[in-house]
Amino acid sequence: MKKPGIPEDEKSRLKTLVSLNILDTFHEERFDRLTRMACKLFDVPIAVVTLVDDKRQWFKSCIGLNVTETARDISFCGHAILSDEVLVVPDTEKDVRFADNPLVIGDPHIRFYAGCPIKSLSGSRLGTLAIIDDKARTLSKQDLDVLKDLASMAERELAFIELATIDELTGLSNRRGFMTSARYVINLCDRQEISCSLIFIDLNDFKNINDQFGHAEGDRALVAFSNLLKNNFRNSDVLARLGGDEFVVLLTDTTKNAAETAMRKLQKSIDEYYFKTNYGYSISYSYGIAGPDFNQHITIEKLLKDADSLMYEHKSQK
Repeated sequence: MKKPGIPEDEKSRLKTLVSLNILDTFHEERFDRLTRMACKLFDVPIAVVTLVDDKRQWFKSCIGLNVTETARDISFCGHAILSDEVLVVPDTEKDVRFADNPLVIGDPHIRFYAGCPIKSLSGSRLGTLAIIDDKARTLSKQDLDVLKDLASMAERELAFIELATIDELTGLSNRRGFMTSARYVINLCDRQEISCSLIFIDLNDFKNINDQFGHAEGDRALVAFSNLLKNNFRNSDVLARLGGDEFVVLLTDTTKNAAETAMRKLQKSIDEYYFKTNYGYSISYSYGIAGPDFNQHITIEKLLKDADSLMYEHKSQK
């Protein structure tokens, strides 16, 4: 048996998946309808909508199985998310990757598998829509097109969920998306004894830009600032626009001193950007940095409150 590899964008992929707040939720008719259709159209006993988490594949919808998840190491879908193409395994007993897989030699005795990746809005492959049979078989080109269509429908449903967690203007997470991801990150840091820092950022006198240059220019400034955040922080960091001119960054494996260094780097990038663009204004901000004490019970709400208070101390000194 060959264990599935890890996608190149694994950190950002998992961050997106967690932000959807969909793992371990109840079945929903909009996904169950698709797996029922798949079973009917392909005459297979099993159809699933899977989401591939860090250590498991979890079934958002499942027809024909009495489990809700399996280990990622033995999952077929873990292999399927390594490519944009549909993964088709006509006969598992003749495929060295799967011949001695526990799901092949034991229940549910998978002999045929076809899984089409389901992507996030950013292009990360989050999971699959897959069909499974206990008999070897093949798919025609028309069959593949139908499977892709069903996967696109599942992808669209995930997009609706994802859009509810993303700030429409900047493309950063919104408050809802941030709170979901941040809780996961803080719990992970606590378990692994990894440092983390939260930076609360408030733009200074941003109303003046709207008043002097118009709201369209104000929107452009918010987008530019968001892009500078993306360019200066890591893919593994959680970035969000909480609302208005308030932003937040949660950095893992980062001390307060390292977070201060990151903010100096951000300021340098801002200075260079506005020197080149010559818009007639620049962006300034106040910020506060808070780090959790894992010897105490820490919540993201407490961390945000602490960083917010420190930000106002910084603002009062300007």
